[in-house]
Amino acid sequence: MEFNILNQNQTDCCSPETGCCDTTLPVAIIGAGPIGLAAAAHLKQREVPFFILEKGDLAENIRTWEHVRLFSPWKYNIDTAAKSMLEETDWVMPREEEIPTGRELIQEYLEPLAGLFSDKIHANHQVLAITREETDRMKSNKRGDRPFQIYVKTTNGTDTFTASAVIDATGTWGHPNPAASNGLFLPEERQLSDRIDYKIPNVQENIETYANKKIAVIGGGHSAINSLLQLASLKEQYTNTEITWILRKAKVEDAYGGGTNDELAARGELGTRIASLVENGTVKAVTPFRVQYVYKDANGIILKGKSKELGTFDRLIVNTGSRPDFSIHRELRFEADAITEAVPTLAPLIDPNHHSCGSVDAHGEKELRQPEPNFYILGAKSYGRAPTFLMATGYEQVRSVVAYLAGDLEAAKLVQLSLPETGVCNSGAGGCC
Repeated sequence: MEFNILNQNQTDCCSPETGCCDTTLPVAIIGAGPIGLAAAAHLKQREVPFFILEKGDLAENIRTWEHVRLFSPWKYNIDTAAKSMLEETDWVMPREEEIPTGRELIQEYLEPLAGLFSDKIHANHQVLAITREETDRMKSNKRGDRPFQIYVKTTNGTDTFTASAVIDATGTWGHPNPAASNGLFLPEERQLSDRIDYKIPNVQENIETYANKKIAVIGGGHSAINSLLQLASLKEQYTNTEITWILRKAKVEDAYGGGTNDELAARGELGTRIASLVENGTVKAVTPFRVQYVYKDANGIILKGKSKELGTFDRLIVNTGSRPDFSIHRELRFEADAITEAVPTLAPLIDPNHHSCGSVDAHGEKELRQPEPNFYILGAKSYGRAPTFLMATGYEQVRSVVAYLAGDLEAAKLVQLSLPETGVCNSGAGGCC
């Protein structure tokens, strides 16, 4: 079978006759999470060859927060092509309005989906770098005609994979922002890594680490609130546990979200619950406070701000968001917005300096296109440092890009996206919702 993998420097589909690209090579998907597996489902449905490279096990990033319940119900978490394929097996669709934990997302959806093309998934294959065959970032002559070469670290050494197109669905989880509000990881903070959690810890399975300790949680988003709620539950039994919530926001109410106005009830409930804990004194909120420096003295961890210090703390939970890692495609021609590090076309729609909503205009292959032909950054990584990504957004990105790679230009153009509102959509001059 011939596969019409488009070269973005061309106006029509590539073919063996035109010689504009090698249509016999598969598409490479980097990352075996929800977005990567959705890409695989769409490629399989369109009979386009592919393979998946995953640095760890299936859904490696989700396993680090599998104890956390999502705020979006199943109906927003399952890709349409994946659902269609799974329904041809004995798989049973979870109830649409139920809200899964990360563990349930893996067990009830991602593992059955991965089983449909398990022979295409290369686990424990960490991508080191992606380039074009016999060329580097600087060379332009017939660049789009050359296949991608992907260098991968395996248990046996370094291996090389060749592909006609690359979909980077690695996300941003695992590349956290620091405690310092200036965005810098200073040596003193790194030296305290054994006393800082940058993920949402599983408090109940590590009680001795948190019980009756002085804990500071830094961050104003949903991850920080999830961490705080776990600590508050622990404090009910271990009453000497001290919980301090440190935010950069002007006032703590700005972190509560839309409450009952949020179209995702579970997301709104997070804000309602944390508001109650602040009001009754279970959680002490300190805001606005911008950490400039983290260091340790004889009594514990100190957080230094511009005009005062906070401390001492036994442990920090730093949930200040994540950032993309572009190191694997330094030899490719890619663009990232100067502010958000998002795909440039998306940046004006999601820049948190101007937007606080969880919705974004429908977008697809055209908006996600990079200067490097047939290279795409999809999923949470396409949002850069912006924190408002939802899985449903990534599924529509995947559908459009795969349609384009398969030569179905009309399907690629017809993008549709309907996301639930937060109820607290603030905008700049251009509006956001």
